[in-house]
Amino acid sequence: MKDNNNISQEIFEAIERYLNGTMEADELKDFNDYLKIDAEFKAQVYEYKSKIQGKEGQSSDKQLDPFHNETQKTDVGLVASKKVRYLFLSKVAAAAALLIAIGSIWFFSKSPNQKIYTKYFKPAPGLTTTENGSKKFEFYNGMADYKQGNYQSAIDTWYALSHAKPENDTLNYYLGVAYLANKNINEAIPFLEKTIETPHPSFSFLSKAYYYLGLAYINNGNLNLAKKYLILSKTSSGKEIIKRLDETKL
Repeated sequence: MKDNNNISQEIFEAIERYLNGTMEADELKDFNDYLKIDAEFKAQVYEYKSKIQGKEGQSSDKQLDPFHNETQKTDVGLVASKKVRYLFLSKVAAAAALLIAIGSIWFFSKSPNQKIYTKYFKPAPGLTTTENGSKKFEFYNGMADYKQGNYQSAIDTWYALSHAKPENDTLNYYLGVAYLANKNINEAIPFLEKTIETPHPSFSFLSKAYYYLGLAYINNGNLNLAKKYLILSKTSSGKEIIKRLDETKL
């Protein structure tokens, strides 16, 4: 039943547990809460439900036994060999299921606000890395790391530069976003706050800085500040997030 719909194996397995009624009470509560705040996820669940119902008449043995279509043989040694292989595969499947269950419990144990953050956070696009010379070269060297997902390396480079240029809007903005991408929310907030304090008139990322600062405060649970900065961002995603935050209180 697994499709390539940008859904992780962990969540796919959780959906199956939900549909076949084998979820524990705590996980079921978290799952239902997430259905209320994420319409896209809810649609995926119903899509998978329809597919399951369409396959009810199929034999479960045919789906699970990789040797079902082999020609039956009466040789006792071959039958024993097949049983050994089947037991081995069963143990592997059981171990995999345990890891998937742990990942799913981690996902659904997150608060609704953290799930909103996870859904809407994406690292900002990087700048072109064509400039050369002195400090600019160092900045774009960090940008090359950032664009390749080497966020800690980018942070190390930019943090050193920030001591020489503590009021540089672009540097503070990308440091804040890199910290967010590196899952260092508390470290990101001061740099994003610096970005919005006295922005240069030519600074083109002010709206995005408000947006990322709002997301950071969502993750930290400060919804008043989160809404304030999302409103200031004047982005469609910001408005959508505020609506979702309000729905979680209902």
